[in-house]
Amino acid sequence: MLEDTSFAIRPDQGMNEEKNPFQDIGNAKNISKTENEIKISADNGELAVVFYRDDIVRFVFQPLKEVMLDSSPAIVLAPEKSEVKLNDEKNAFRLEAPKLTVLITKTPIRITVMDSQRRVLFEQKEKGIGFKPTGEVICHSTRNHEDHYYGLGEKTGYLDKRGEKLTMWNTDVYAPHNPETDALYQSHPYFMVLRNGAAQGIHFDNTFKSTFDFRSEADVYSFGAEGGIVDFYVMAGPGPKDVLEQYTALTGRAPIPPKWAIGYHQSRYSYESEQEVRELAAIFKEKEIPLDAVYLDIHYMNGYRVFTFDRERFPEPENLVRDLKEQGIRIIPIVDPGVKEDPEYPIYQEGIYGDHFCKYIEGSLYFGDVWPGNSAFPDFTSSKAREWWGEKHKYYTDLGIEGIWNDMNEPSVFNESKTMDLKVMHNNDGNPKTHRELHNVYGLLMGEATYDGMKKQLGGKRPFLLTRSGFSGVQRYAAVWTGDNRSFWEHLQLSIPMVMNLGLSGIPFAGPDVGGFAHDSNGELLARWSQVGAFTPYFRNHSAIGTLRQEPWSFGEKYEQIIKKYIELRYQWLPQLYTLFAEAWQKGLPVMRPLMLEYPEDENTFNLSDQFMLGNNIIVAPIMQPSAEHRAVYLPEGEWVDYWTDEVYAGGNHHLVHAPLEVLPIFIKKGTVIALGEVRHSTAAADSKRILHYYYQPDSTSTFKMYDDDGTTFAYESGEYCLKTFEIKAMNREISLKISTEGRYEPEWQEVDIILHDAPELTTVDVNGEMKNVEKNTEKTCTIHL
Repeated sequence: MLEDTSFAIRPDQGMNEEKNPFQDIGNAKNISKTENEIKISADNGELAVVFYRDDIVRFVFQPLKEVMLDSSPAIVLAPEKSEVKLNDEKNAFRLEAPKLTVLITKTPIRITVMDSQRRVLFEQKEKGIGFKPTGEVICHSTRNHEDHYYGLGEKTGYLDKRGEKLTMWNTDVYAPHNPETDALYQSHPYFMVLRNGAAQGIHFDNTFKSTFDFRSEADVYSFGAEGGIVDFYVMAGPGPKDVLEQYTALTGRAPIPPKWAIGYHQSRYSYESEQEVRELAAIFKEKEIPLDAVYLDIHYMNGYRVFTFDRERFPEPENLVRDLKEQGIRIIPIVDPGVKEDPEYPIYQEGIYGDHFCKYIEGSLYFGDVWPGNSAFPDFTSSKAREWWGEKHKYYTDLGIEGIWNDMNEPSVFNESKTMDLKVMHNNDGNPKTHRELHNVYGLLMGEATYDGMKKQLGGKRPFLLTRSGFSGVQRYAAVWTGDNRSFWEHLQLSIPMVMNLGLSGIPFAGPDVGGFAHDSNGELLARWSQVGAFTPYFRNHSAIGTLRQEPWSFGEKYEQIIKKYIELRYQWLPQLYTLFAEAWQKGLPVMRPLMLEYPEDENTFNLSDQFMLGNNIIVAPIMQPSAEHRAVYLPEGEWVDYWTDEVYAGGNHHLVHAPLEVLPIFIKKGTVIALGEVRHSTAAADSKRILHYYYQPDSTSTFKMYDDDGTTFAYESGEYCLKTFEIKAMNREISLKISTEGRYEPEWQEVDIILHDAPELTTVDVNGEMKNVEKNTEKTCTIHL
């Protein structure tokens, strides 16, 4: 049955703002309660309140009808039982849960949400919830002048989105990374509010084109959409990390990626033949530059037909995949959604006979012009179509391929609107809806189809999926790259807050095209960008056809050696990164973090957009201007140690740091530990050793956790992992170390060294009650062999 998601006419059919004002929800008429669900009938519709957890509450307003509590594909959390008390007061309804209080005034209906400390999380005064007969909906909340806004997924500009107005509409915009470009490839209708050191989250679960306005009114912010209903979740925090835990409980968490996926990846649009790919791999091997993956862009296909290889350019793809995998290199082919209209093409035939393609309401197929020419598009809102599409990836897995790259999946079409006709009607498993409503989830559902299909076919191995388009929840299936940037210093600068806000939107596995995709890069830019890429969660060098080549050696020996140094550094840091990916899976925390996440009470961090943290104890402050060798670095409270020189810097201060071209400024917090490994040619090489660096802090106790598993399968989900906890006490110029282990996995590495930085003169250290000898290295470091 077709659900009516509009009220009268479409938003583009007339009536200006003055003649068509928003209509208010009106006054409360009566209320009913069942367990943790409350419904209030109003003059102009119905409002439902559902407590999903003690710290998450949902509000749903259906104009002019009774509420239906459906959700978008973003939501995976089901409501838990929660003790909710309803008090019907004279002027308001009061809903009391263990961690939240909701106050709903009756005349008119206005919502206030407070936490257990009476901190206001969401508040409506003069303006509340509204709608238009044309189908548009809007929700307002008061805002405080101390508020700062983060998240909202893939957006350009600075880290803090205060003072901005942002649109959620997945759009293919070529080389779009400019501050005024909005919208981009992804839509994440969620944000975090930071106020006076505490935080709360809002997720607006509406798949129509939506807008978040933190600009237009001084004391009010709003979020609204062109259609659908007002459906939003308030997350209580109280800290930024708590909000991320709550949001990723709601929308899902990223699985731990296969280890090879967090190595170095090389791509170009395009490596156009098997010979070129083999020569590329040979050069990496000859130059001893680590490499884990090579990408095949659209030219590998037969006439751009997905699930094919051009057998003239790639005569033996199975041998190519096998031979490179023996060298520790994976092949990742691109797969777009457009299926060429060709009655002799088996994928097109199956799509027609299986009724898997998008159609108009009258039953005719939708065709759009993309790389193959006139093409049909799978209707990923249909579970039957998703299963079919997933099964088709057996073509790749049979060749030994374990990773897929989804592009053009906004979906992008070569026409004026840049996407599918909004009148196309999606099957949506028997609840048909227009593309106007489901456009933003097309890429998410394609990701689900691809990931689930690959997972079934890989026999227990973890698939890797990279996507350009997505919606809230896409982290369950895919890593995200930020799309077609350019080889400009400004785009390097923009990439840092973009990836940080993606992390704050639940996506820990993200990164830009290193070196820039469009335009011509140069040696200095590629070197500086590779330094950043070595520490972004996703590390891929990618460039466009017709631009200068930008493989690590492309700009001469000077730059090659610097780029090689940082690719090698990436492999040394893989144990630290892998532990952070495990934390993302467990808690929803990003790998690459803005400083405000760790220091939410430090106003110097609130809009700090040109440096970032790895985990909670490492600060990376890249150089992102040409010819620059100095930059100001802000270090928050504590003491911080230069990774390269062991020089100590006082926290709570800005420092002018010297960083010539070969140096990326990195700082480790005193009293903490980092876990490194050895340089390898790929993650397939033997992993024999761990090297822990402890930065001595007198009279302190620090705890560090190091995670590992087989890096290949999902056995970690059932306890096949190794989590080592190191507790280091530095008291009275003595150091003691306690080590405990959790999990059933026996790691490949057995040798562990601990390097002590700036520690007092020691000859022995107590390790689990046994005295271990200390080996002097330099004036500032010594080593314990465990």
